[in-house]
Amino acid sequence: MEVPALERFLSPGKGSGLRSRRQVRPGELLYRAEPFAYVVTKEQLGGVCEQCLQRNEHLHRCSQCKVAKYCGKSCQKEAWLDHKRECKCLQNVKPNFPPDSVRLAGRIVFKLLRQSACLSERLYSFKDLQSNAEQLSEEMKEGLGHLAHTLQLYLRAEIQDASHLPPAIDFFQIFTKVTCNCFTISNGEMQDVGVGLYPSMSLLNHSCDPNCVIIFEGYQLLLRSIREIQIGEELTISYIESLMPTSERQKQLKRQYCFECDCCLCQDQEKDAKKLAGEEPAWKEVKDAVNEVKYPKSKEVLSATGSSKQMLRNDDTLGVMCSPSPSSYGIQDRLYYPDFHPLRAVQLMRVGKLQYSQGMLPQALGTLKQAYDIMKVTHGTDHSLMQALMDLKEQCEAMMKLH
Repeated sequence: MEVPALERFLSPGKGSGLRSRRQVRPGELLYRAEPFAYVVTKEQLGGVCEQCLQRNEHLHRCSQCKVAKYCGKSCQKEAWLDHKRECKCLQNVKPNFPPDSVRLAGRIVFKLLRQSACLSERLYSFKDLQSNAEQLSEEMKEGLGHLAHTLQLYLRAEIQDASHLPPAIDFFQIFTKVTCNCFTISNGEMQDVGVGLYPSMSLLNHSCDPNCVIIFEGYQLLLRSIREIQIGEELTISYIESLMPTSERQKQLKRQYCFECDCCLCQDQEKDAKKLAGEEPAWKEVKDAVNEVKYPKSKEVLSATGSSKQMLRNDDTLGVMCSPSPSSYGIQDRLYYPDFHPLRAVQLMRVGKLQYSQGMLPQALGTLKQAYDIMKVTHGTDHSLMQALMDLKEQCEAMMKLH
């Protein structure tokens, strides 16, 4: 598919967002971005190809570092430019393994040293990225300082003396930029597989009630509209999980991105009472349980400081809690998520699969049709998950004809 022209958008100034030059319909692919740098998360090592990020049970590991694993020679060859120098670093720190953020920062350093052009910098370059360093808490600064020291030790096999690096390559500054600009890369079903930096997409500002969503196909970032956007209207995405009440969203945004949101959802707080209905301690227990799954306690900045835009985290736990049975799914999530939200589509698809496996064919077909109506907007008809959904829907229709 042709990559949409960036001329459709305008950037009034650095950090001030993107605005549409024309009227946009729901479900349009607005931009397809390649990463400036990305890595597979530690949890997914060995199960996901380092290059294409596709899940594969038969990966071939790098014969030198024995850490990076690939689908085959083609992917390994494509990845070599990014892996060549980090390969020596990974060998040098064995049996230890760097945190995801340190490995990502290492790749950023090597990319900057190569001075190679990157398509994802067409609107906004890495050097332009905001860091919010002066607004970070002392605790955050101390944590990032430790990571900068860890990065220096990790890169020692390739960079013996960091003081000889160009002034533009400052380890601490790299981490401050990573903290508020990198994206969690998820697969079609919203399961986290990697972390990446897409500089031009960092121009997108936040709204708790956004008009666009970001999904991924492999390492490619896809920006799609989820409702009609007028000429001159700002394109927005959500940096955080929208299931949280306003006060919780504001805390996370302030801590991680150093701003307060004043979107319509935060101003009227209409849905907060429904989210907190019943027992507030129970809701907090659910939130803490989900966070424990999503953000295990460790020294890694990507979990310890929440350094990536958690836009499409996989909420299996929340999905199950909101859906006690296949027939009752959807009552709660429709209260909180916008009409077109990728997680709604994925959860409906899962429920449809469950209904199909239980022989509830009419119900399954109805649920899969709901998933289709949402997914054609959030994912588009060319996405691999959409193809899987259409195959399942066709199987269900064929089974109903037999019965």
